[in-house]
Amino acid sequence: MAALAPLLTDARRLVIKIGSALLVGPEGLRGDWLRALCDDVAEWRGRGVDVALVSSGSIALGRRVLGLPDGPLPLEQAQAAAAVGQIRLARAYEEALAPHGVTTAQVLVTLEDSADRRRYLNSRATMQTLLGLGVVPIVNENDTIATDEIRFGDNDRLAAQIAVTCGADQLLLLSDVDGLYTANPKTDPDARHLPVIGALTPEIEAMGGDPVSGLSKGGMKTKLMAARTAIAGGCAMAIAEGSVLRPLSAVANGARASWFLPESDPQIARKRWIAAMKPKGTLMIDDGAAAALGRGKSLLPAGVRLVIGEFGRGDPVAVVGLAGQTLAIGLTRYTGDEARRIAGHRSADIEGILGYSGRAALIHRDDMAL
Repeated sequence: MAALAPLLTDARRLVIKIGSALLVGPEGLRGDWLRALCDDVAEWRGRGVDVALVSSGSIALGRRVLGLPDGPLPLEQAQAAAAVGQIRLARAYEEALAPHGVTTAQVLVTLEDSADRRRYLNSRATMQTLLGLGVVPIVNENDTIATDEIRFGDNDRLAAQIAVTCGADQLLLLSDVDGLYTANPKTDPDARHLPVIGALTPEIEAMGGDPVSGLSKGGMKTKLMAARTAIAGGCAMAIAEGSVLRPLSAVANGARASWFLPESDPQIARKRWIAAMKPKGTLMIDDGAAAALGRGKSLLPAGVRLVIGEFGRGDPVAVVGLAGQTLAIGLTRYTGDEARRIAGHRSADIEGILGYSGRAALIHRDDMAL
């Protein structure tokens, strides 16, 4: 029996990637398309769905303002264009979503922010908080400071990383193609569209080939790389043609798309990732804290009786009971020295002890595998 494609209307947390070619045309920002997209975003938000947008377009917008030529730009000109265009891009989304009562936020990241565990945890906490407050984050690569060695280089893979970071269950790549084909449909009349991909086999990856059109920066190869990241993190991913007005509604109503099915749900995938880490330290906790963990609570400093080892923020640590039994592995939000200083104290006392306001939990429940 063939696997069924997920329903976009069933998403609980949705990340949407928007390419430059959809958002910016020869005359500049495609305002009508953007407003229609934001009508969709507001509709999904109204259903209680968390939505984050990963949007290209800052360089394309900025180069027009600065009068820079089409084609590849030197790094310093591309970064200058991004700086000029990013503020316009963020304002465009803000103005398109404000009439719906939706608040937006700008989030700029680089590859280093996901490669470094401490930055990753900070990014995750910020995204989780924004989404929990009903905000729609507008995410882009920080092109004003990113150089080749710290770049994602394309927003397909950035979107997949953001989806995994914030625990999204669905990722939608709005593109200039309507999905994955067995071959390039522009040149091969026998090419077949694949509506559902259950596994990224070598045969599927070989179908990546070259971009179907010249509009897509990353092409199908980067979309398949994004799919590998997303599905490993428990997130279903779809590739759909995005130039139509209200593209989310189009996909929800049956427009052609290719869906990649996840290996598990986002929470299970994250817990498995954490459980496989080698602890760099140990936290011994009292029976009350152990019972709280069993009820799905975070680990607060008050329940910690002993801190063993030297570790940094974001490092994995073992959580053990008073008898020495391992209860969990989690990613700590404090260094070993900080943890020793606040152990046994209430969260409200952290600022007075450390001299700055820290996070209430020593290990958040989302960063812990029991």
